Amino acid sequence: MESEPRRREEREGRREEVNGQQKSVDFFSFRAKRERKLDDELEAYAHAVIGAAIELNRILGPGLPESCYRIALSHELTLRGIPHLCEAPVSVSYKGLIVGNGKVDLLVGGRLVVELKVVDHLSDVHRAQVLAYLSALDLELGLLINFNVVVLTEGLKRIIRSKPS
Repeated sequence: MESEPRRREEREGRREEVNGQQKSVDFFSFRAKRERKLDDELEAYAHAVIGAAIELNRILGPGLPESCYRIALSHELTLRGIPHLCEAPVSVSYKGLIVGNGKVDLLVGGRLVVELKVVDHLSDVHRAQVLAYLSALDLELGLLINFNVVVLTEGLKRIIRSKPS
């Protein structure tokens, strides 16, 4: 029989399944409890962006075009003194040849990729896009934020790229 705390976690959605294993999730940091912690500066950027995004979603709510959320989040980050670039350019290379360019919605402190969406559900393609940007920029952490939700915690994903050894 399951314990009351575990049943409460499942009822409140504070457990998620990852690779067939149940993990507890800390909803403010959006990091599975067993996930490795990154350096303090990077974690501080992620924490600040999540706080700004929650504030933004609380005021604007869902249903607006993605560009509205990008501009508003950039403004909120500026008000909070958080260094960032909007639509930061990303060069895409294939075997040493630059084959194209992309744009990251927000690049925070030169270290954190923030990709914004306004979709019904985040998909594996959205996660793959963030991983591709992380790889192209040789960074470790990205936040995928879907503003098409009533409660922002339902639309937030932390994505960590493992650096090759």
